[in-house]
Amino acid sequence: MTVSVAIIAGSKSDQAITDDVSKALAELEVTHEVQFISAHRNPEKLRQYVSGSSADVFVAVAGLSAHLPGVLASMTTKPVIGVPVNVKLNGLDSLLSIVQMPPGVPVASVGIDNGRNAGILAAEILATRDEGLRGRISKMRDSWK
Repeated sequence: MTVSVAIIAGSKSDQAITDDVSKALAELEVTHEVQFISAHRNPEKLRQYVSGSSADVFVAVAGLSAHLPGVLASMTTKPVIGVPVNVKLNGLDSLLSIVQMPPGVPVASVGIDNGRNAGILAAEILATRDEGLRGRISKMRDSWK
């Protein structure tokens, strides 16, 4: 199956947030899939998934030390969006882990627990080359007024 966005979380405990990402993408008619692959417990499976994925954008949902977005970014040159999860420290540990990547391995970040914004940002990245998607995003934004 060809997908535009791959949503990855390290465990099913983050499913509520992956569902938010997925719902935003579905509203915008963006093909996507959700995978639960731990960067800690199964790094080889993650590497195989990333290298074989047709996704143009990756969304990585992660709490605590939030390694998944950075590990994912080290495996691809495609855009990676991190979603920090509020597990401890009000999610600030996750947020800082995601945004403080070393030079040359960028990871975009949205707000803590804000899967919806990650889905919309992924769609906006894709919309740079898809006029129809740009129109759907504009329509979505107009509905907020």
